[in-house]
Amino acid sequence: MSQPAGGPTDHIQDRPAVREHDPRRARRALVGAYVGTSLEWYDFFLFGTTSSIVFAPLFFGGDDPALRVIQSFLLFGVGFIARPIGALLAGHFGDRIGRRSILMITIVAMGVSSALIGVLPTFTTAGIVAPVLLALMRFVQGMAAGGEWGGATLLAVENAPENKRGFYGAVVQMGSPTGTILSSLIVAAVVAVSGESFLEGAWRIPYLISILLVVVGVWIRLRVDETDDYVAAQAARAAAPEVHEEPPVIEILRTVPGRLLLGVGTYLFGNAGFFVLTTFMISYVTQQLGLPSTVILTAITWGAVAEIVTMAVAGKVADRTSPSIVVVVGYAVAAVLAVPIFLLVDTRDAALITVAMVLGIGFASIPYAPVGTMLTQLFPVKVRYSAIALCANIAGVVAGFMPALAAWILDRTGGTSTGPMMLLLALALISLVSSVLARRVIRRDEEQDVDQISGDLLNR
Repeated sequence: MSQPAGGPTDHIQDRPAVREHDPRRARRALVGAYVGTSLEWYDFFLFGTTSSIVFAPLFFGGDDPALRVIQSFLLFGVGFIARPIGALLAGHFGDRIGRRSILMITIVAMGVSSALIGVLPTFTTAGIVAPVLLALMRFVQGMAAGGEWGGATLLAVENAPENKRGFYGAVVQMGSPTGTILSSLIVAAVVAVSGESFLEGAWRIPYLISILLVVVGVWIRLRVDETDDYVAAQAARAAAPEVHEEPPVIEILRTVPGRLLLGVGTYLFGNAGFFVLTTFMISYVTQQLGLPSTVILTAITWGAVAEIVTMAVAGKVADRTSPSIVVVVGYAVAAVLAVPIFLLVDTRDAALITVAMVLGIGFASIPYAPVGTMLTQLFPVKVRYSAIALCANIAGVVAGFMPALAAWILDRTGGTSTGPMMLLLALALISLVSSVLARRVIRRDEEQDVDQISGDLLNR
């Protein structure tokens, strides 16, 4: 496996002491990262929440409901194709001009594209133009999401006190369940109020709300400073202007391709497993099991609440032990829960479906809390934005098509949950193996770091 030019020792060299740590600046960065990410994920998850409920019947023609659902899920996956592109662009400029500037662009792009979805014509009025425009807006959403996660994680973690980086990283990850809660609650509320008129136009309301949310997000991020680590890295560049630097993505592929592969595998379940448990599960419960959409939307909301609590605890534990330990243990838990989750959903009992979502979205999210912090330990500062963004968003390409794959497997296996169940288990096992190997790399770096520091002290 290819290794970087250096491990954590390089991180230390990238971070000379150019300014003292400011707790208030760290807290502002944490709030800015969390709130902005929550609002971005609201928009991104809203698309998944409405894929089978709204887009399948309104934006695709044909008489086969199962085919329309698969088509809507494939369109859902378009956003994930765009995410690595967004990650490359945001990572390149985020490593060159700063994390904060890029995060302003991503939140505006996400909010505007989501609001525009709320005014798109449907298939009845525009024909094939309707899904094409929807795909275009989804592509912009994907690019924005691709640049958001890595930058927001670094905004919080690189400003955090050294002994709280696990928790700060977990708080950023809480933006995911917060966005899930917002999207599920707003859609459920609009469904409850509008009733049969939901598909006649009320479905647009949650998307139009996006323009208000983006104003809030921009205002908060305007108050955030650049990260400590980035400022230090820029000072190091200024001190050695003669050093030629490759584009971050080229340097990553040349020096750490093995680590990039492990990072992708480590992050995979956090994306792919989540969308099997939410986007696919909404379709499965409403169309295959024949239950009202409010049953699964309510269950997902409670699962997201459990996820926030779980991630807060996991972040604290990560600071007391290590992020990589929590990630490995968490994926083992996710693998154990994969089968029981579907067995509970198949009972058709609303209470047990809620328990399934609390287990799946809640407890299976243990590794999601510190995985961002773990990935920052895997790469040096000067390419870190690009590297962790690529890890998350290459995994996201696979994740984006998991609902469509799960729906196809379901259709091919006669409508039983066995196929999707095994898919969820396979995703958990891939991430478990990847995280174990990534932890070994991080520990080896730490040992080399200690040896070099000890040698430096002896040579003084």
